[in-house]
Amino acid sequence: MPKNFSPSSSSPPGRWLGLIFWLTLSFIPAWSGSRFLPGEWYAQLVQPALTPPGWLFAPVWTVLYALMGVAAWLVWQRAGLTAAAWPLTLFVLQLILNGLWSYLFFGLQRPGLAFLDILALWLTVLATLLAFWRYHRPAGQLLLPYLLWLSFAAYLNLAFWRLNP
Repeated sequence: MPKNFSPSSSSPPGRWLGLIFWLTLSFIPAWSGSRFLPGEWYAQLVQPALTPPGWLFAPVWTVLYALMGVAAWLVWQRAGLTAAAWPLTLFVLQLILNGLWSYLFFGLQRPGLAFLDILALWLTVLATLLAFWRYHRPAGQLLLPYLLWLSFAAYLNLAFWRLNP
């Protein structure tokens, strides 16, 4: 998209293409995560008490990635890329950190490094949420379930690390 592209100057089809763009961008970490799946190594780990069943992760993350995409789209619609450069940059940064986590935890099998990543991710998502909130309150609210899930995921990550030295 051009640097100054603003949905206010675009046609309705352009706005829908914008939604498709932000949703697609939001699901890139899911693709990255699919490259590093839990395997035998993970199955042998001592599981924290509150570890959910494996089947739960895909639907939860699908909903969260969709909410993220809609939130970014709402901010982009309200302000455009130029005016909302900082919040949307934070958004992309958190997507990178999100995608990195699976590589660190499952790919490298390094829960300690993954925990550092999830802490940075949590802080970046909080900053993104607050920045989005300033531009479009519902966009910020759409990131609340993500931040809550990341809080739970950070607990799980830390517990895995501590239970499996």
